Amino acid sequence: MQNKEKIQALARAVIETEANAVLALTDRIDEKFIQACKLLLACEGRIVVTGIGKSGHIASKIAATFASTGSPAFFLHPSEASHGDIGVITKKDVVVALSYSGNTHEIVAILPVIKLLGVPLVSITGNAKSTIAKIATINLDVSVIKEACPLGLAPTASTTATLAMGDALAIALLEARGFTSEDFARSHPGGTLGKRLLLRVFDIMHIGNAIPKVKKNVVISEALVEMTRKRMGMTAIINDDTTLAGIYTDGDLRRTLDKNLDVHTTKITEVYTPNCITVTKDTLAAEALQIMESRKITALIVVDENNIPIGAIHLHDILKAGLV
Repeated sequence: MQNKEKIQALARAVIETEANAVLALTDRIDEKFIQACKLLLACEGRIVVTGIGKSGHIASKIAATFASTGSPAFFLHPSEASHGDIGVITKKDVVVALSYSGNTHEIVAILPVIKLLGVPLVSITGNAKSTIAKIATINLDVSVIKEACPLGLAPTASTTATLAMGDALAIALLEARGFTSEDFARSHPGGTLGKRLLLRVFDIMHIGNAIPKVKKNVVISEALVEMTRKRMGMTAIINDDTTLAGIYTDGDLRRTLDKNLDVHTTKITEVYTPNCITVTKDTLAAEALQIMESRKITALIVVDENNIPIGAIHLHDILKAGLV
């Protein structure tokens, strides 16, 4: 194995070569790029991204990025397209073809069908004089001075540049469509971001008999029994009209014990916390978590518009939901 200094030098050279390849693209964000964006933005169907080999892997990722940022898209393998799958392309679609050489046989083979359908073709190539580039409606140039591979064989800088160009298209379309973080969350409901933007208190709160609550006229010991039974470290204190009067927590219990009060004779009204922090069922779970963290508390009471308790949420519920 080569010595440490040689390995480090080679790795740094790879990163520098690929970084320069991407940086060179900034001067190519020109009128052709704008025209490509307009074609994709006007697409009434789906963006069909195709490529083979290393370009195929990049094409699959670009298609996924389009789809997750508001531009319906999918990857089509050009070899499979030649054997029937090309039927998925409709006249409302736009095809994006990736081929560094611009002469990939499998893509060239399906060009007549694409042209017959009258489907716009955006090509991303490293050769503006290639077959695919000449036939394309718009060609985007991702040519690189050299590959990062010391043999000059393995696609490295060229695939990185192609990926960057695809990302540039996707993000430009995202901005043009007015795509928001909420839209992103809706297409990623299983991810942490999706949960932070979509999960609400209503989805995870305890309801009905699971809500810890006692009347305002009880003694402390009755409140303790309710806290123990419901295991949320607190209980809501309820007025006679069923509205929320306040809360009694583990922290309040410690203060009660410090005062040497008799829990069997002392009314809860002498030790509870009135005007406590509450949330509504529509509060984002992430916001509830933020409240708990800032107030250094572990549970919240959920109230309706009339200040009547309808639920309770504990820090453990948020953790169990995978929000953090």
